[in-house]
Amino acid sequence: MALYMKAAEILEKAERKQGALKTLVYDSKFPNMKQLFALVCETQKFSAILQEIIESTKLLKQTRLKMHLAKVLVYDLLMGQGLKCGGSWKAVMMKHRARMQAVLARMKVKQKVSKNEDLLPAGVLQPAGDQLPRYVRVNTLKTTVEDTVDYLKRDGFSYLGQASSMDDLTLKKKEFVKDLHLPELLIFSPKTDFHDHFLYKAGHIILQDKASCLPAYLLNPPPGCHVIDACAAPGNKTSHLAATMKNKGKLFAFDLDAKRLSTMSTLLLRAGVTCQQLANMDFLKVDPDSTQYKDVEYILLDPSCSGSGMVCLRDSGSSSDQEKDQARLASLASFQLRCLNHGLRFPRLKRLIYSTCSIHSQENEEVITACLQQNPSFRLVSLLSEWPERGLEPLTQCLRASTAKTRTHGFFVALLEKHTNAGKLMQEPAVQISDSQVTPRRPPACEKRPAASPEESEASEAEDKLTPAAGPTDGTPENKKRRKRKKKKKAAATAE
Repeated sequence: MALYMKAAEILEKAERKQGALKTLVYDSKFPNMKQLFALVCETQKFSAILQEIIESTKLLKQTRLKMHLAKVLVYDLLMGQGLKCGGSWKAVMMKHRARMQAVLARMKVKQKVSKNEDLLPAGVLQPAGDQLPRYVRVNTLKTTVEDTVDYLKRDGFSYLGQASSMDDLTLKKKEFVKDLHLPELLIFSPKTDFHDHFLYKAGHIILQDKASCLPAYLLNPPPGCHVIDACAAPGNKTSHLAATMKNKGKLFAFDLDAKRLSTMSTLLLRAGVTCQQLANMDFLKVDPDSTQYKDVEYILLDPSCSGSGMVCLRDSGSSSDQEKDQARLASLASFQLRCLNHGLRFPRLKRLIYSTCSIHSQENEEVITACLQQNPSFRLVSLLSEWPERGLEPLTQCLRASTAKTRTHGFFVALLEKHTNAGKLMQEPAVQISDSQVTPRRPPACEKRPAASPEESEASEAEDKLTPAAGPTDGTPENKKRRKRKKKKKAAATAE
């Protein structure tokens, strides 16, 4: 019964927008996370149908169950693999099974369908072609791609070479290919399970969605450098950064949740990571000017987000929650922008990569646009020209990911780079102008200059520091008159 109690608790938290399902399952420390994750995902997917069955049979009144617990029990009883509990709970549910089955059957007849999945709305039901493959990242701290492929071939898998298009990702059981974008990623059929496999338990492979592999791969910090993973748990991206750095240099990883950080420490140990320095603290409270971080050149920022890109955490679209969701998105976007601005304050920073598992532009392109406006010394780097889905106009340098176009969870990635000639760029006009327009016009004494905006004030201050003070040159008539006056004064003084 512990499985159902925990699943009901997670569903209730997810409904209250207290976190993404995957995060909530991960934080639960339940012994069989895979089983729990599958149950909550499927129950949430069929939530509206289950609620209709429960309300039609008046199950809550007759059993005194709470709605979320009733949903997970009804799902497993009618649509899953049968109840995995015994005792009084099973007896109660079995007593009402016939009535609930009758309601489900009437729903199918009414909608003229034969399968449970056909009852789902179009926005919830995924086409068969959109089932996500199983992605496996080879951990190069412990092995190589070639050795992993050889081991899997000996283990009965059939290697089909490197994929050349998205069509090559439709695989049969025991078939696998090498990814067409990321060299250390292997792709298997959707339901391939590696949780009990030797390579997984030994830390030779990491089970990680392809989109989630993009940030560390694109940031690409060289061995020996100093890197920050700002919101690090659960640690897959951290281990990927360490592998890219070849365990050389310093990798500072921060997370506010002590439990998640403790679990992450175990994951990194299994992955063979040794260059990390974990800290249980809020990234926003990290001092960019501290001597400890004076050599930080690369930052990976994957802050808290709505999780709307996760396949099993899709927006329900119910109008009653839209206002609440918009307020939550605004709050998240504000937090994400604060994190970005804070990250760009590190004095030696060269590159920062920003990512979310969200499909909302409010958390993605809009955050990046605001950040660039507030930090003119940084610019966007164009990423993977061959990638099939780009950021929304005009930020096409960024990447998006989705089940339909990239066969991954929904994701967003943007890479910010500091200008090498930031100082010069701040002085240069946005539009090229002719030489005749360059000479500044001094306003008459009576003419009032419009009040400068904060951005103009900063640019003006920078220009004052970087350019000589404006004034008449030696060849102007005004200067000739001044020199004559000085000579006359000097002659008069000598005569006295």
